[in-house]
Amino acid sequence: MEVYDNNYRRPEYIERPTNGIGTAGFVLALITLIFGWVPVFGWIIWVLGLVFSFIGIFRRPRGLAVAGLIISLIDIILILFLFAIIAAALGVAGASTALYTML
Repeated sequence: MEVYDNNYRRPEYIERPTNGIGTAGFVLALITLIFGWVPVFGWIIWVLGLVFSFIGIFRRPRGLAVAGLIISLIDIILILFLFAIIAAALGVAGASTALYTML
């Protein structure tokens, strides 16, 4: 960000604080939103995103860290829902196969 000095009219640059860990948690949470259905890769990325977002909450600025934490919690709900649907489908398919083998 550029701020001008009143005495000499030359720009002074002010560095904004950043939260790299919170940003990394946010990005990993978004990646999990896309690739969460991949069994091992999605879980590892989800855990990393959750941990980085949680650590980033204790640093300033917190905006992306909080967003990453919320998205990570939504991610785990979606992942569990997806695998519950898959397990139910396999359970139904397994039960119907068992009926045919009994006849």
